[in-house]
Amino acid sequence: MTTLRRGAAALVVSAVLGLSAAPAFAAPSPSPAAELPAGLYGKGDPTYDGVWRQSLALLAQDTVGVEPADEAVGFLTGQQCASGGFPSYRADATKDCDAKLPLDTNASAAAVQALAALGGQDAVVKKTVGWLKSVQNEDGGWGYNPGGASDANSTSVVIGALAAAGEKPADARSKGGKSPYDALLTFAKPCGVKDGGAFVYQVKSPGMVADSTAAVVLASHGKGFAATGDGAKKDEKGTACEKATTLEGAAHNGAAFLANGLAKKGHFDTPPMPGADDSAPKPDFGNTADAVVALSAQGLPGQVAQPLEWLQQNASRWAKENGPAAYAQLIFAARATGADPKQFGGTDLVAALGATGPAPKAAASPGPADSADAREEKSSDSSSTTWWIVGVFFVAAVGVGFLFSGRRKNQN
Repeated sequence: MTTLRRGAAALVVSAVLGLSAAPAFAAPSPSPAAELPAGLYGKGDPTYDGVWRQSLALLAQDTVGVEPADEAVGFLTGQQCASGGFPSYRADATKDCDAKLPLDTNASAAAVQALAALGGQDAVVKKTVGWLKSVQNEDGGWGYNPGGASDANSTSVVIGALAAAGEKPADARSKGGKSPYDALLTFAKPCGVKDGGAFVYQVKSPGMVADSTAAVVLASHGKGFAATGDGAKKDEKGTACEKATTLEGAAHNGAAFLANGLAKKGHFDTPPMPGADDSAPKPDFGNTADAVVALSAQGLPGQVAQPLEWLQQNASRWAKENGPAAYAQLIFAARATGADPKQFGGTDLVAALGATGPAPKAAASPGPADSADAREEKSSDSSSTTWWIVGVFFVAAVGVGFLFSGRRKNQN
Protein backbone atom coordinates (compact mmCIF):
# COMPACT_ATOMS: atom_id res chain seq x y z
CA MET A 1 0.00 0.00 0.00
CA THR A 2 2.02 2.86 -1.17
CA THR A 3 0.78 6.43 -1.25
CA LEU A 4 -0.45 5.59 -4.70
CA ARG A 5 -4.02 4.46 -4.38
CA ARG A 6 -4.21 0.69 -4.75
CA GLY A 7 -5.11 -0.36 -8.24
CA ALA A 8 -5.59 3.05 -9.82
CA ALA A 9 -2.45 2.99 -11.88
CA ALA A 10 -3.19 -0.61 -12.75
CA LEU A 11 -6.56 0.43 -14.12
CA VAL A 12 -5.13 3.26 -16.20
CA VAL A 13 -2.39 1.17 -17.71
CA SER A 14 -4.63 -1.86 -18.11
CA ALA A 15 -6.90 0.14 -20.37
CA VAL A 16 -3.93 0.76 -22.67
CA LEU A 17 -2.47 -2.74 -22.56
CA GLY A 18 -5.76 -4.60 -22.71
CA LEU A 19 -5.38 -6.21 -19.31
CA SER A 20 -8.39 -7.44 -17.40
CA ALA A 21 -8.16 -5.34 -14.25
CA ALA A 22 -11.68 -3.89 -14.43
CA PRO A 23 -14.34 -2.72 -16.86
CA ALA A 24 -13.59 0.50 -18.69
CA PHE A 25 -15.38 3.59 -17.43
CA ALA A 26 -15.25 7.33 -17.62
CA ALA A 27 -13.60 8.69 -14.50
CA PRO A 28 -15.21 11.67 -12.80
CA SER A 29 -13.60 15.02 -13.42
CA PRO A 30 -11.11 16.20 -10.78
CA SER A 31 -12.45 18.70 -8.31
CA PRO A 32 -10.53 21.91 -7.56
CA ALA A 33 -9.11 22.01 -4.06
CA ALA A 34 -11.29 25.03 -3.28
CA GLU A 35 -14.39 22.86 -3.62
CA LEU A 36 -13.27 20.15 -1.21
CA PRO A 37 -15.55 19.31 1.72
CA ALA A 38 -14.44 20.67 5.06
CA GLY A 39 -14.34 17.19 6.61
CA LEU A 40 -11.95 15.69 4.07
CA TYR A 41 -8.35 14.91 4.95
CA GLY A 42 -5.73 16.10 2.49
CA LYS A 43 -5.84 19.03 0.08
CA GLY A 44 -5.02 17.21 -3.15
CA ASP A 45 -7.56 16.21 -5.79
CA PRO A 46 -9.71 13.46 -4.21
CA THR A 47 -11.21 12.10 -7.43
CA TYR A 48 -9.40 8.78 -7.21
CA ASP A 49 -8.61 8.47 -3.52
CA GLY A 50 -10.97 10.61 -1.44
CA VAL A 51 -12.68 7.73 0.36
CA TRP A 52 -9.47 5.74 0.53
CA ARG A 53 -7.32 8.37 2.21
CA GLN A 54 -10.15 9.41 4.53
CA SER A 55 -10.63 5.83 5.66
CA LEU A 56 -6.95 5.27 6.35
CA ALA A 57 -6.70 8.59 8.19
CA LEU A 58 -9.65 7.83 10.48
CA LEU A 59 -8.51 4.26 11.12
CA ALA A 60 -4.98 5.38 11.96
CA GLN A 61 -6.32 7.97 14.39
CA ASP A 62 -8.51 5.39 16.06
CA THR A 63 -5.58 3.01 16.55
CA VAL A 64 -3.73 5.63 18.62
CA GLY A 65 -6.74 6.70 20.69
CA VAL A 66 -7.57 9.89 18.79
CA GLU A 67 -11.27 10.54 18.23
CA PRO A 68 -11.83 12.09 14.78
CA ALA A 69 -14.00 15.14 14.26
CA ASP A 70 -17.68 14.49 13.55
CA GLU A 71 -17.39 16.24 10.19
CA ALA A 72 -14.56 13.90 9.17
CA VAL A 73 -16.66 10.83 9.96
CA GLY A 74 -19.70 12.46 8.36
CA PHE A 75 -17.79 13.03 5.14
CA LEU A 76 -16.94 9.33 4.94
CA THR A 77 -20.40 7.99 5.72
CA GLY A 78 -21.89 10.52 3.30
CA GLN A 79 -19.93 9.01 0.43
CA GLN A 80 -21.88 5.75 0.60
CA CYS A 81 -24.33 5.11 -2.25
CA ALA A 82 -27.82 3.65 -1.82
CA SER A 83 -26.57 0.19 -2.82
CA GLY A 84 -24.11 0.19 0.07
CA GLY A 85 -21.03 0.55 -2.10
CA PHE A 86 -18.68 3.52 -2.07
CA PRO A 87 -17.23 5.27 -5.11
CA SER A 88 -13.64 6.48 -5.02
CA TYR A 89 -15.14 9.93 -4.41
CA ARG A 90 -18.25 11.92 -5.22
CA ALA A 91 -18.21 15.67 -4.97
CA ASP A 92 -21.89 16.24 -4.16
CA ALA A 93 -23.03 13.87 -1.44
CA THR A 94 -26.40 15.63 -1.17
CA LYS A 95 -27.55 13.98 -4.40
CA ASP A 96 -28.11 10.33 -5.18
CA CYS A 97 -25.14 8.55 -6.73
CA ASP A 98 -25.04 8.79 -10.50
CA ALA A 99 -25.82 5.42 -12.05
CA LYS A 100 -22.70 5.82 -14.19
CA LEU A 101 -20.44 6.49 -11.21
CA PRO A 102 -18.28 3.37 -10.75
CA LEU A 103 -18.31 1.84 -7.30
CA ASP A 104 -14.98 0.87 -5.82
CA THR A 105 -14.47 -2.32 -3.80
CA ASN A 106 -11.22 -1.01 -2.34
CA ALA A 107 -12.72 2.27 -1.15
CA SER A 108 -15.74 0.39 0.19
CA ALA A 109 -13.62 -2.12 2.09
CA ALA A 110 -11.35 0.59 3.49
CA ALA A 111 -14.41 2.52 4.69
CA VAL A 112 -15.71 -0.60 6.45
CA GLN A 113 -12.40 -1.09 8.25
CA ALA A 114 -12.41 2.50 9.46
CA LEU A 115 -16.08 2.77 10.42
CA ALA A 116 -16.15 -0.62 12.15
CA ALA A 117 -13.18 0.46 14.28
CA LEU A 118 -14.74 3.81 15.16
CA GLY A 119 -18.04 2.22 16.16
CA GLY A 120 -21.52 3.68 16.05
CA GLN A 121 -21.86 3.08 12.31
CA ASP A 122 -23.33 -0.42 12.29
CA ALA A 123 -25.97 0.30 9.67
CA VAL A 124 -23.46 1.77 7.23
CA VAL A 125 -21.01 -1.08 7.79
CA LYS A 126 -23.66 -3.77 7.41
CA LYS A 127 -24.95 -2.30 4.17
CA THR A 128 -21.48 -2.06 2.65
CA VAL A 129 -20.58 -5.61 3.70
CA GLY A 130 -23.76 -6.81 2.02
CA TRP A 131 -22.81 -4.97 -1.16
CA LEU A 132 -19.29 -6.41 -1.14
CA LYS A 133 -20.67 -9.92 -0.82
CA SER A 134 -23.06 -9.27 -3.70
CA VAL A 135 -20.21 -8.43 -6.10
CA GLN A 136 -17.93 -11.33 -5.21
CA ASN A 137 -16.52 -13.09 -8.27
CA GLU A 138 -16.99 -16.78 -9.07
CA ASP A 139 -13.40 -17.53 -8.07
CA GLY A 140 -14.08 -16.17 -4.58
CA GLY A 141 -12.19 -12.92 -5.06
CA TRP A 142 -12.92 -9.33 -5.95
CA GLY A 143 -11.83 -6.98 -8.70
CA TYR A 144 -11.24 -3.28 -8.27
CA ASN A 145 -14.69 -2.50 -9.70
CA PRO A 146 -17.57 -4.99 -9.81
CA GLY A 147 -17.24 -7.21 -12.87
CA GLY A 148 -13.47 -6.87 -13.13
CA ALA A 149 -11.13 -9.83 -12.83
CA SER A 150 -10.16 -10.67 -9.27
CA ASP A 151 -6.87 -9.25 -8.05
CA ALA A 152 -4.78 -9.90 -4.96
CA ASN A 153 -5.04 -6.40 -3.53
CA SER A 154 -8.80 -5.98 -3.87
CA THR A 155 -9.48 -9.46 -2.48
CA SER A 156 -7.14 -8.80 0.45
CA VAL A 157 -8.63 -5.45 1.46
CA VAL A 158 -12.14 -6.97 1.34
CA ILE A 159 -11.01 -9.80 3.60
CA GLY A 160 -9.79 -7.17 6.05
CA ALA A 161 -13.17 -5.46 5.87
CA LEU A 162 -15.13 -8.65 6.48
CA ALA A 163 -12.98 -9.44 9.50
CA ALA A 164 -13.32 -5.90 10.85
CA ALA A 165 -17.11 -6.18 10.57
CA GLY A 166 -17.12 -9.38 12.64
CA GLU A 167 -17.61 -11.69 9.66
CA LYS A 168 -15.64 -14.86 8.91
CA PRO A 169 -13.99 -14.27 5.53
CA ALA A 170 -13.79 -18.01 4.87
CA ASP A 171 -17.60 -18.16 5.04
CA ALA A 172 -18.00 -15.62 2.22
CA ARG A 173 -18.67 -18.03 -0.64
CA SER A 174 -19.29 -17.28 -4.28
CA LYS A 175 -22.07 -18.96 -6.24
CA GLY A 176 -19.44 -21.46 -7.29
CA GLY A 177 -18.61 -22.24 -3.66
CA LYS A 178 -15.21 -20.51 -3.66
CA SER A 179 -13.97 -18.46 -0.69
CA PRO A 180 -11.70 -15.38 -0.76
CA TYR A 181 -8.89 -17.59 0.50
CA ASP A 182 -9.31 -19.88 -2.51
CA ALA A 183 -8.80 -16.84 -4.71
CA LEU A 184 -5.70 -15.69 -2.81
CA LEU A 185 -3.96 -19.01 -3.34
CA THR A 186 -4.27 -18.65 -7.12
CA PHE A 187 -2.03 -15.56 -7.01
CA ALA A 188 0.92 -17.40 -5.42
CA LYS A 189 4.08 -17.95 -7.47
CA PRO A 190 5.95 -21.23 -6.97
CA CYS A 191 9.47 -21.39 -5.62
CA GLY A 192 12.33 -21.52 -8.07
CA VAL A 193 11.02 -18.95 -10.56
CA LYS A 194 11.49 -15.20 -10.81
CA ASP A 195 9.90 -13.64 -7.72
CA GLY A 196 9.26 -17.13 -6.39
CA GLY A 197 7.05 -17.15 -3.32
CA ALA A 198 5.51 -13.78 -4.11
CA PHE A 199 1.84 -13.14 -4.87
CA VAL A 200 1.08 -11.51 -8.21
CA TYR A 201 -1.49 -8.76 -8.69
CA GLN A 202 -3.61 -10.83 -11.08
CA VAL A 203 -3.24 -14.34 -12.40
CA LYS A 204 -2.55 -13.08 -15.94
CA SER A 205 -0.89 -9.83 -14.91
CA PRO A 206 2.12 -10.16 -12.58
CA GLY A 207 2.13 -6.47 -11.67
CA MET A 208 3.43 -5.11 -8.40
CA VAL A 209 4.63 -8.13 -6.46
CA ALA A 210 5.87 -6.35 -3.32
CA ASP A 211 2.55 -4.55 -2.95
CA SER A 212 0.32 -7.53 -3.70
CA THR A 213 2.46 -9.89 -1.60
CA ALA A 214 2.27 -7.69 1.51
CA ALA A 215 -1.50 -7.41 1.03
CA VAL A 216 -2.03 -11.17 0.74
CA VAL A 217 0.24 -12.11 3.64
CA LEU A 218 -1.79 -9.80 5.85
CA ALA A 219 -5.13 -11.06 4.53
CA SER A 220 -4.10 -14.69 4.92
CA HIS A 221 -4.27 -14.06 8.66
CA GLY A 222 -7.71 -12.46 8.34
CA LYS A 223 -6.32 -9.06 9.24
CA GLY A 224 -6.72 -5.51 7.95
CA PHE A 225 -4.54 -2.43 7.67
CA ALA A 226 -4.12 -1.93 11.42
CA ALA A 227 -2.81 -5.42 12.20
CA THR A 228 -0.05 -5.82 14.77
CA GLY A 229 2.35 -8.57 15.72
CA ASP A 230 0.65 -9.01 19.10
CA GLY A 231 -0.28 -12.64 19.58
CA ALA A 232 1.18 -13.68 16.23
CA LYS A 233 2.57 -17.20 16.22
CA LYS A 234 6.25 -17.10 15.37
CA ASP A 235 7.03 -18.40 11.91
CA GLU A 236 9.71 -20.97 12.68
CA LYS A 237 10.45 -21.74 9.02
CA GLY A 238 12.70 -18.73 8.55
CA THR A 239 12.93 -17.13 5.14
CA ALA A 240 13.30 -20.13 2.83
CA CYS A 241 10.73 -20.69 0.07
CA GLU A 242 9.11 -24.12 0.32
CA LYS A 243 6.64 -26.00 -1.83
CA ALA A 244 3.17 -24.94 -0.74
CA THR A 245 -0.29 -26.27 -1.48
CA THR A 246 -2.16 -24.35 1.22
CA LEU A 247 -2.61 -20.64 1.81
CA GLU A 248 -0.74 -20.95 5.10
CA GLY A 249 2.31 -22.30 3.30
CA ALA A 250 2.00 -19.77 0.51
CA ALA A 251 1.75 -16.95 3.06
CA HIS A 252 5.01 -18.13 4.62
CA ASN A 253 6.63 -18.03 1.18
CA GLY A 254 5.20 -14.56 0.56
CA ALA A 255 6.61 -13.33 3.86
CA ALA A 256 9.96 -14.91 3.01
CA PHE A 257 9.93 -13.06 -0.31
CA LEU A 258 9.29 -9.77 1.49
CA ALA A 259 11.94 -10.42 4.15
CA ASN A 260 14.60 -11.36 1.62
CA GLY A 261 13.76 -8.37 -0.54
CA LEU A 262 14.05 -5.98 2.39
CA ALA A 263 17.27 -7.53 3.66
CA LYS A 264 19.23 -6.17 0.69
CA LYS A 265 18.81 -2.47 1.50
CA GLY A 266 16.29 -2.29 4.31
CA HIS A 267 13.64 -1.10 1.85
CA PHE A 268 12.05 -1.79 -1.52
CA ASP A 269 12.67 0.24 -4.65
CA THR A 270 10.16 1.26 -7.29
CA PRO A 271 10.92 0.17 -10.86
CA PRO A 272 12.25 3.03 -12.98
CA MET A 273 9.91 5.13 -15.07
CA PRO A 274 10.36 5.01 -18.85
CA GLY A 275 13.55 6.79 -19.81
CA ALA A 276 14.79 6.93 -16.22
CA ASP A 277 18.30 5.96 -15.18
CA ASP A 278 18.14 2.32 -14.06
CA SER A 279 21.22 2.87 -11.93
CA ALA A 280 19.35 5.23 -9.61
CA PRO A 281 16.21 3.44 -8.35
CA LYS A 282 13.82 5.36 -6.10
CA PRO A 283 12.93 4.03 -2.64
CA ASP A 284 9.41 2.67 -2.23
CA PHE A 285 8.31 3.93 1.17
CA GLY A 286 4.71 2.75 1.03
CA ASN A 287 5.39 -0.87 0.13
CA THR A 288 8.19 -0.98 2.70
CA ALA A 289 5.76 0.18 5.40
CA ASP A 290 3.14 -2.33 4.28
CA ALA A 291 5.71 -5.13 4.34
CA VAL A 292 6.63 -4.25 7.93
CA VAL A 293 3.00 -4.72 8.95
CA ALA A 294 2.69 -7.98 7.00
CA LEU A 295 5.89 -9.46 8.45
CA SER A 296 4.76 -8.55 11.96
CA ALA A 297 1.45 -10.32 11.42
CA GLN A 298 3.30 -13.34 10.00
CA GLY A 299 5.34 -13.70 13.18
CA LEU A 300 8.72 -12.60 11.83
CA PRO A 301 9.67 -9.79 14.24
CA GLY A 302 13.36 -10.25 13.57
CA GLN A 303 12.85 -9.32 9.93
CA VAL A 304 11.25 -5.92 10.57
CA ALA A 305 13.96 -4.17 12.59
CA GLN A 306 16.01 -3.06 9.59
CA PRO A 307 13.14 -1.71 7.44
CA LEU A 308 11.53 -0.07 10.46
CA GLU A 309 14.76 1.76 11.26
CA TRP A 310 15.07 2.81 7.62
CA LEU A 311 11.54 4.21 7.65
CA GLN A 312 12.22 6.12 10.85
CA GLN A 313 15.29 7.70 9.31
CA ASN A 314 13.95 8.43 5.85
CA ALA A 315 10.16 8.44 5.54
CA SER A 316 9.13 11.72 7.16
CA ARG A 317 9.67 13.82 4.05
CA TRP A 318 7.82 11.28 1.91
CA ALA A 319 4.83 11.37 4.23
CA LYS A 320 4.82 15.17 4.33
CA GLU A 321 4.75 15.30 0.54
CA ASN A 322 2.06 12.65 0.16
CA GLY A 323 -0.36 13.37 2.97
CA PRO A 324 -2.93 11.47 5.03
CA ALA A 325 -2.64 7.96 3.62
CA ALA A 326 1.15 8.07 3.87
CA TYR A 327 1.06 9.18 7.48
CA ALA A 328 -1.47 6.43 8.17
CA GLN A 329 0.77 3.77 6.63
CA LEU A 330 3.66 4.82 8.84
CA ILE A 331 1.43 4.82 11.91
CA PHE A 332 0.33 1.28 11.06
CA ALA A 333 3.97 0.20 10.63
CA ALA A 334 4.95 1.79 13.94
CA ARG A 335 2.11 0.16 15.86
CA ALA A 336 2.66 -3.24 14.24
CA THR A 337 6.16 -3.33 15.69
CA GLY A 338 5.54 -1.65 19.03
CA ALA A 339 7.26 1.60 18.02
CA ASP A 340 5.86 4.96 19.16
CA PRO A 341 4.14 6.76 16.24
CA LYS A 342 4.44 10.02 18.17
CA GLN A 343 8.22 9.70 18.17
CA PHE A 344 8.95 8.17 14.81
CA GLY A 345 12.40 9.25 13.69
CA GLY A 346 11.85 12.68 15.22
CA THR A 347 8.35 13.10 13.79
CA ASP A 348 5.03 12.98 15.60
CA LEU A 349 3.07 11.08 12.95
CA VAL A 350 -0.18 11.44 14.86
CA ALA A 351 0.01 15.22 15.04
CA ALA A 352 1.20 15.42 11.43
CA LEU A 353 -1.77 13.37 10.26
CA GLY A 354 -4.15 15.51 12.29
CA ALA A 355 -2.76 18.63 10.64
CA THR A 356 -3.96 17.46 7.22
CA GLY A 357 -7.66 17.69 8.11
CA PRO A 358 -10.22 18.82 10.67
CA ALA A 359 -8.98 18.93 14.24
CA PRO A 360 -9.90 15.70 16.04
CA LYS A 361 -11.90 15.68 19.24
CA ALA A 362 -9.05 14.17 21.21
CA ALA A 363 -5.99 16.01 19.94
CA ALA A 364 -2.68 14.22 19.90
CA SER A 365 0.17 15.50 22.03
CA PRO A 366 1.99 18.47 20.46
CA GLY A 367 5.06 17.42 18.54
CA PRO A 368 7.38 18.47 15.73
CA ALA A 369 4.50 18.13 13.27
CA ASP A 370 2.80 21.18 14.79
CA SER A 371 5.55 23.30 13.30
CA ALA A 372 5.70 25.22 10.05
CA ASP A 373 6.68 21.98 8.32
CA ALA A 374 3.27 20.46 9.13
CA ARG A 375 1.47 23.52 7.83
CA GLU A 376 3.60 23.42 4.70
CA GLU A 377 2.53 19.78 4.20
CA LYS A 378 -1.08 20.86 3.83
CA SER A 379 -0.28 23.09 0.90
CA SER A 380 2.02 20.55 -0.77
CA ASP A 381 -0.68 17.93 -1.36
CA SER A 382 -2.19 19.60 -4.41
CA SER A 383 1.00 20.08 -6.38
CA SER A 384 2.18 16.52 -5.74
CA THR A 385 -1.16 15.23 -7.02
CA THR A 386 -0.82 17.13 -10.28
CA TRP A 387 2.59 15.70 -11.06
CA TRP A 388 1.50 12.19 -10.13
CA ILE A 389 -1.42 12.30 -12.55
CA VAL A 390 0.87 13.52 -15.33
CA GLY A 391 3.25 10.66 -14.60
CA VAL A 392 0.57 8.00 -14.60
CA PHE A 393 -0.89 8.97 -17.92
CA PHE A 394 2.57 9.22 -19.46
CA VAL A 395 3.27 5.65 -18.42
CA ALA A 396 -0.10 4.51 -19.79
CA ALA A 397 0.55 6.28 -23.07
CA VAL A 398 3.76 4.40 -23.73
CA GLY A 399 2.18 1.07 -22.76
CA VAL A 400 4.43 0.23 -19.84
CA GLY A 401 3.20 -2.32 -17.24
CA PHE A 402 1.75 -1.54 -13.88
CA LEU A 403 2.59 1.42 -11.71
CA PHE A 404 2.59 0.85 -8.01
CA SER A 405 -0.79 0.41 -6.48
CA GLY A 406 -0.54 1.08 -2.81
CA ARG A 407 -3.44 1.33 -0.97
CA ARG A 408 -3.58 2.91 -4.76
CA LYS A 409 -4.59 5.77 -6.97
CA ASN A 410 -3.27 9.28 -7.00
CA GLN A 411 -1.24 11.01 -4.36
CA ASN A 412 -3.15 12.89 -1.76
